[in-house]
Amino acid sequence: MSVTYTVKGMTCGHCVSSVKEEVTEVAGVTNVEVDLATGLLTVDSDGPVDAAKIVAAVEEAGYEVANQ
Repeated sequence: MSVTYTVKGMTCGHCVSSVKEEVTEVAGVTNVEVDLATGLLTVDSDGPVDAAKIVAAVEEAGYEVANQ
């Protein structure tokens, strides 16, 4: 299962690392890809993951998810 989010505010590789690190810690997440140029965050998981947990992880990293 793969879900894509748009993250606002990332400007560098460190931003990408921060988001990736936080989202990877969400239960059920198996892989995280972050594209700095587009702001796209792709989250792969074994099953459904609560979007609120992904949003909270992105916010914990210091960024925000654009409205879906």
